[in-house]
Amino acid sequence: MHDQLASLYPHHLATVRERADRALALGGFDHLLVAAGTPLRKFLDDQDYPFVVNPHFKHWLPLTDAPGSWIAYTPGNKPKLIFVQPRDYWHVVPQAPHGYWVEHFDITIVRNVADALAELPAGKRAVIAAACPATDGVESNNPPAVLDYLHWHRSYKTPYELALMREASRIGACAHRAAAAAFRAGESEFGIHMAYLAAARQTDAELPYASIVGLNEHGAVLHYTNFDRTPPTHSRSFLIDAGASAAGYASDITRTYASLQTPEFQALIDSVDTAQQGFAAKVRVGQSYPELHIHAHHVLAGVLREHGFIRMSAESAVESGVSSAFFPHGLGHPIGLQVHDVAGFQQSERGGTIARPEGHPYLRMTRVLEAGMVVTIEPGLYFIDMLLAELRDKPFAGDIDWAKVEAFRQYGGIRIEDDVVCTDGAPENLTRDAFALS
Repeated sequence: MHDQLASLYPHHLATVRERADRALALGGFDHLLVAAGTPLRKFLDDQDYPFVVNPHFKHWLPLTDAPGSWIAYTPGNKPKLIFVQPRDYWHVVPQAPHGYWVEHFDITIVRNVADALAELPAGKRAVIAAACPATDGVESNNPPAVLDYLHWHRSYKTPYELALMREASRIGACAHRAAAAAFRAGESEFGIHMAYLAAARQTDAELPYASIVGLNEHGAVLHYTNFDRTPPTHSRSFLIDAGASAAGYASDITRTYASLQTPEFQALIDSVDTAQQGFAAKVRVGQSYPELHIHAHHVLAGVLREHGFIRMSAESAVESGVSSAFFPHGLGHPIGLQVHDVAGFQQSERGGTIARPEGHPYLRMTRVLEAGMVVTIEPGLYFIDMLLAELRDKPFAGDIDWAKVEAFRQYGGIRIEDDVVCTDGAPENLTRDAFALS
């Protein structure tokens, strides 16, 4: 892996520099300054929240633990890393930079944030940083012209980035295998989560997002993160939405399992899985993501009809909003340096917004797919009490088999999610490939 990354990194950095050159020209700036950031302090406390690096910082180099550090770039010059390595016996001091990427930077090591700021070039500076104490004395201007351009082009992953995303998928798939085994062994949600972390060899703070580990009815809570410590009397179903990180790049994977005693739920999982693979196969150049989302509603409405939950046509289920009660979120989102990556709604490299389709407020991407983009495909069917209660008062309530719905409430719901690369040809399914190798 190291040799592969070493060979791919120079092209990646050249691409990042080229984009920075163009963004700075658009904004009329001389320098790009990117802050790694600093940990946020807990309210009324002397402890910090876990450090999360600025995604623009880790786009330049695979450094995710460098609080207070900066990248300074001037077009035509070698990029500079101002690396903070404090004198500190309370915490582990970050190691001096090393690895395949260091030869491509001028590196200056300083002992504190103030010294780092003193190393930054003067002039017309585009600063990309959060409003945090580390940027005192440096305007955190985040100029829209620069950010819009950089965010738009971050949608197109370099071969180096795709290599890291394959690695994040490999780690995630391995950990998902361990979680599924823990479910089969009768573990609690907390126990399953511990098995996941152990297999991923990552802490909660290192994962790209908080894992969702839900047994039985808990699968109906879309962002369930409670982790019951005691296993239920009967573990009928299991939904896990969990990813992994590789040098700051994310994977985002969801799988749903049925116990051996619930074949009727397994049959519904199988139908959703077949539908999901059909949607993933449509991740091709020119495909409108909102249109794919609407298509998914029609297919899933057909699954509901096929399994006897509704008696209306798929078209009627979508038009009336019935499909949205069972599938209430978007089909997916861009992924990369962030699990919900930037520019999902952006109209062009100059900014702007492409609106969501009417009636679909939770869709996280409205762009047309292009080669180099990576998106998640995560359809779901759920039995959510609040949404089902709203359906009962509608004129078409008689077209729903409420006894069948009631029987499936105990399973919570189904979500299946893959990370898929749009290429010039057939899509590359990072997740399915990773499971095939794990």
